[in-house]
Amino acid sequence: DMCAEWFGNPAKSLKLLGVTGTNGKTTVTYMLKKILEKAGYKVGLIGTIQNMIGDEQIAAHNTTPNAYELNSLFALMKAKGCAYVIMEVSSHALDQSRVYRLDFEAAMFTNLTQDHLDYHITMDNYLEAKKKLFRMCRTAVVNSDDDYAEKLMSGLDCRVVTYSTGNDSTYSAKGVKYRPESVEYELVSDAGIGHIKVNTGGRFSVYNSLCAVSCAVEIGIPFSAAAAALSEMSGVKGRAEVVPTGRDFTVIIDYAHTPDGLKNILSTFRECRKNRLIAVFGCGGDRDKTKRPVMGNIAERFADYVIVTSDNPRTEDPSQIIKDILAGMKNSAVPVKVIENRAEAIKFAVSIAQKDDIIVLAGKGHETYQILKSGTIHLDEREIVAEALKELS
Repeated sequence: DMCAEWFGNPAKSLKLLGVTGTNGKTTVTYMLKKILEKAGYKVGLIGTIQNMIGDEQIAAHNTTPNAYELNSLFALMKAKGCAYVIMEVSSHALDQSRVYRLDFEAAMFTNLTQDHLDYHITMDNYLEAKKKLFRMCRTAVVNSDDDYAEKLMSGLDCRVVTYSTGNDSTYSAKGVKYRPESVEYELVSDAGIGHIKVNTGGRFSVYNSLCAVSCAVEIGIPFSAAAAALSEMSGVKGRAEVVPTGRDFTVIIDYAHTPDGLKNILSTFRECRKNRLIAVFGCGGDRDKTKRPVMGNIAERFADYVIVTSDNPRTEDPSQIIKDILAGMKNSAVPVKVIENRAEAIKFAVSIAQKDDIIVLAGKGHETYQILKSGTIHLDEREIVAEALKELS
């Protein structure tokens, strides 16, 4: 309350759109920003990669900032003429009341899968934290295909609309065509049918775009503007990002750091691979330990070659994190190599790449650093790939 007063209650002059869920939040916010800008609005964005006021970029320290920083951002956005602010709203922020008393025009739910159990302890607690956002909004836009959708929607007082790839929803994706670099489908609703094309592959691209378009239409954006914006969008940094190599193999950087995220990215590229799918991944330290063997098991099931490495070990011993991952890979039918140093692991993956291989570097995404017990170091996977290519030539 004090922070809002200090900055003159700027949120009251802005239309707020919030996105919550385990995976997809960042991509949905960028898609919505593009859609709203195509419709003629100036837009603020608050999220994991960075905060933005139109094209201006401001460093982000948390997915959802604390009350002081949040209200200072709102004040800047108001002063610079933003009509809308699109926010990633994390479960930690909701549990800690960082978005206390905000009034959201619409709130979106992408999915709920295992993550942050070091903090929430149980999935029910995790869900309850997410649900707080939908008690602060006028319209809820919910992925009804998700296993937790019914529990999330139960008892809500706001208007609820749903999206899915099935039939019993407000907005449905029909006739989906999957390609390695894109997805296309017909969006079906009571208002009519329209064609959507997204320039990133994978089932997750269908759901992310469905979420963004459904919300856009619900707040009054013409469907034609939404569809045109998505067709022009090239992608989001660190989200199924293709790294230019100039070689006959492909390198993908993705933020997948949860079991569901890793499964999504690996299954997407497994379907379209012409040769091997090579996975390079680790798990974060000081975070939910129970997901480590689960992610190891997913990697060996979906990849043809697995390189287990370090992610952000933080205060933990990287070798112990790797042991926890390997516990889920005891009967692996595919080659598994351990290289603790992440830069060396990436260079090794590039050095063994064959024609038509796909290398997926999972876990870091947009991050250009690594958090170690000794401190934070610079680590940009794009730079490491470039170095590895030079060493090959």
